This record gives sequence, structure tokens and C-alpha cells, in this order.
Amino acid sequence: MSAEPYKDDRFTVLVVDDTPENLDVLNGILSDSYRVKVAINGRIALKIAERTPKPDIILLDVMMPEMDGYEVCQTLKLNPLTRDIPVIFVTAKSQVEDETRGFKLGAVDYIIKPVSPPIVRARVAAQLALHHQKRQLEREVQKRTEDIKTTQREIIHCLGRASEYKDNETGMHVVRMSHYSRLLAEKIGADPKWVELLYEAAPMHDVGKIGIADSVLLKTDRLDSSEWNEMQRHVEYGVAILGKHSSPLIDLAKEVALYHHEKWDGSGYPRGIAGKAIPLSARIVAIADVFDALTSERPYKAAWNTADAFDYLCQQSGQHFEPQLVEVFISLESEIEKIKRTFADEAVGQVMERQ
Repeated sequence: MSAEPYKDDRFTVLVVDDTPENLDVLNGILSDSYRVKVAINGRIALKIAERTPKPDIILLDVMMPEMDGYEVCQTLKLNPLTRDIPVIFVTAKSQVEDETRGFKLGAVDYIIKPVSPPIVRARVAAQLALHHQKRQLEREVQKRTEDIKTTQREIIHCLGRASEYKDNETGMHVVRMSHYSRLLAEKIGADPKWVELLYEAAPMHDVGKIGIADSVLLKTDRLDSSEWNEMQRHVEYGVAILGKHSSPLIDLAKEVALYHHEKWDGSGYPRGIAGKAIPLSARIVAIADVFDALTSERPYKAAWNTADAFDYLCQQSGQHFEPQLVEVFISLESEIEKIKRTFADEAVGQVMERQ
């Protein structure tokens, strides 16, 4: 029976010094408690620091040829891959200004040569404990932040579904238009984090219809002027429903809810703004929303095919919709058809959204 491979779970210390004797001294002090890696110059140290697994702490000499310790430390702190690794300077430079410079560059401690073994062990242990504790706290904060984001997403989805039930829509409408919105945002090169926020926020575009009276919302005849004015208020109701709490997701959802009925030529509502004064999120959602309304079956109309819906978007390009976004959306036909097939309605019984 073969033995299991040895696994060394100890912290890794990278020691950087151009003098082999100094490397031997520090290795002797630390090797009983830690895995020790050594580098004889700054350039080698930077390469080792970027490797996985990364060192847990770096002991860095200051006076070295080519790259001195200050330059190495500065380079480490400018690199996202290595900036969180604690650096302790180990040097014969003992002037206050030397220590001050080291701390300004991001070092966490300063050990003077010739080194004392108990001091080295104590300083390294203390900084590793602090660093480990910091990482644990960061993980806990990240987990709690993710839990909050998950809760917000669930609330957003629930409200989105509620608005669809209120309007006799199927939930697949908001699913499809959210996917269309994400697809278009990705294609124009928007920031990936913003793209995902838009995907999560898009279902909230009509959440304000929860506040519209059924006599207006579900009316099958043409709306009179007062009824139409009330219908337009769903954008304001949407912002009110989403509340005053601020987060990237909620803020974007409110933006979409308020502005998705604005038109490129300024003839939309509620504010009549035009062109790029309309937030990008709302310009994207407007196309996704209208396209899905056109290509979805309703009790009183058949679903338009994609080509006819594209023709309508082209006719409204420069009036209702931003021309460049329409052009990009149409170029995504194969991906759009895949979304339509994947998230097709299971049942019909919707009332067409009044644009």
C-alpha cells in the first residue's frame, strides 16, 4: 500500500537577499516553522511572488544591485497579484528616514541586521497572524455582502414576477427581455459587472404597474387621456416601490423603471429627454422590451416573426430607439433566436403592454 503524498500546510516565507550567507541565516531561523523560498535578487523575487501558491510573507533586503528593496516593494504593491503580500524589510539601514520610506512604500515591519533569531520569529509570526486574520475578515465580509446581494436579487425577481401577474403577462417575458438586454450590453462592450447588474435589474422595468388600477391596466378598449396619464405614472410608481435604499442593483433598477419609456427623439415619457441623455440601461431595455412584446403571442394577435420585428425596430430607429443599438441588436439574430426558443411561453393569456 503506497503512502499518501506529503502535504506541507505551513505558511510560505520568501526571503530576498543578494548575500548567500544572509539567506542561510534566515533560512535556518525560519525553516523549522515555515516553508522557506529564497531569491538572490529583486527580479527573481518578483517572479516567485506571482507564482501560485504565492508566498504568505516576504522578507526583503534593501541594499541589492539592479533593483533595490524599495523598488521591489513598490513593484509588488502596484501589482494586483502581489500587493496584499506583507513585506518586512530586513536591512542594515537603520536611520529613521530609511524606515519611514519603507513604511510609505507599504512595508508592514522593519528588522535591523544583524538579525536576532527570536525577533525574526516573533515579527514574522505576528505579521502572519495579522494577515491571516485580515483575510478571514475579508472573506466573512465578502460572504455577507454576497448574502445581501442574493437577497436583493430574490426581492427583485419576486417584484418582477408580481408585476407580470398584475399585468396578466407570463413571467417568461421578463426572462427573455432580461436576456436580450444582457446580450446587447455585452455586444457593445459594456463593463461585465454592469452587464450582470442590468440583467438583474431589467425585470423591474414595469414593476410600477403594481400601482395602476385594474380598471386602467386591464382595459381592452383604447385609454382616454386621463387613463393614459395614469398609465404613464407606472414609471414613477416603480421608483417609489423600489424605495429609497441605495445599492448598485437597486439604483440601476430604479433607473430602468423610470426611463425605459423615454424615446431617442425626445417624444417619450416621463421627462421627454432625448438621445444619450437617456441612460444607456433604459435605451437597451427599451429595445429588448419592445422586441419581446412584438414577438410574443397575445390573445388578440399572433406573434410577429423576428424579421418583421426587426423591420419595426429599423423603422423606429432614430425615433424611438438609438440607431447604433438597433443595428447591433439586429446583428445578434442567431443568439436572439436561441433565447426565444429556450425561454418560450408555456401558455398564452397575456394582455399586450401598452407602449
